[in-house]
Amino acid sequence: MPKKTAVITGAAGFIGSHLSQRLVGEGFYVIALDNLITGHIENLSCLRNEKRFTFTKHDVTKFIDIKGRVDCVLHFASLASPEDYLKFPIQTLKAGSLGTHNALGLALAKKAKFLLASTSEVYGDPKEHPQKESYWGHVNPIGVRGCYDESKRFSEAISMAYRRIHKADTRIARIFNTYGPRMCCDDGRVVPNFICQALDNRPLTVYGKGAQTRSFCYIDDLVEGMVRLLNVNFYEPVNLGNPGEFTILELASLVLKLTGSKSKIVRKPLPQDDPRQRRPDITRAKRLLKWQPKIKLEDGLHRTIAWFESRKS
Repeated sequence: MPKKTAVITGAAGFIGSHLSQRLVGEGFYVIALDNLITGHIENLSCLRNEKRFTFTKHDVTKFIDIKGRVDCVLHFASLASPEDYLKFPIQTLKAGSLGTHNALGLALAKKAKFLLASTSEVYGDPKEHPQKESYWGHVNPIGVRGCYDESKRFSEAISMAYRRIHKADTRIARIFNTYGPRMCCDDGRVVPNFICQALDNRPLTVYGKGAQTRSFCYIDDLVEGMVRLLNVNFYEPVNLGNPGEFTILELASLVLKLTGSKSKIVRKPLPQDDPRQRRPDITRAKRLLKWQPKIKLEDGLHRTIAWFESRKS
C-alpha cells in the first residue's frame, strides 16, 4: 500500500515544523509549503535529507497546485505571534481567509482530509472560564488583535461551510498557548520572551499586574493531539491545550528559578484587549481522542530553555 501524502501549510513555522517531522516519522510523504514571512527554513533542517519530504516556498493566498495524490491537508499558515500579526495585519487576515479558502479547495479537489489550526483566540477575552467549545467568544473585531482573532473565526466559518455545502472532510483544532523548541525570541509570546530575557540577564517584562492567567502546552503534547484529531471523523471544534492554569507572574518566577537568572521583573501597561484569563476545557479531547497533556510545565520549560541555550552557544 502506498504511503499517504500530507500537505502542510505554514510548515516552516513553530508548530508546522514539529508536525512535519512527526508525520515524516510516521511514514507520510510530506509536502511542506511556507512563504517564509515569519517561518524559518532552518526549522525544517532535520528533514533536509529525508526522501519523503519536500519544501516549496509558496504563499497560500495564491492558488495551491499539487500534482498527484493528497490524503490530507493541514492548514497551519498564519501569523500567530502578537509581534507578527500587529506588524502584518493584512497578511494575517489574508492567510486566514484566502489561504483557508485555497487550502480547502485543494482538500476538496483531492478528496483529502482537512485539518484547520484554529486558536483559543476565537474566544477573545472570555466571559466563560474555562472555555468550552460551545462558547461563542467575546472578541473585539475592530481592535488591534482583531486581525488575528477574526481571521481564525472566519477560517472556522468557511471550514464549516465547506463541510455543509461540499461535504468536505474537515476538522478544527482550537490551539491554546503552546511552547517549545523552535520558537522565536522576539515574537512577543510570553514563554520565549521570558526565557530569552532571563538568559541575557535582562528584565522580564510583565504586563499589568501579572495576574492574568494562561495555560501552557508543550509542543510534543500538542502534536500528539493533532495527529489523533486527524485520525477521527469529527468536524466540530476541539480544544487542544493544557488545562493547568498559571499566572504570568508564576511563569516568570519559574523561568527565573530554572535559568538561575538574576533578572528583575519590570511591569508595563496591559496591551489592548489582552485576555485576562485563558484555560481550555478539554473534556471533548479526552473523550474523543483519549488525549490529555502529559508533560508538566517545569519539564517542558527545562527542554525549551536547553534549546535556547544551545542556540546561544
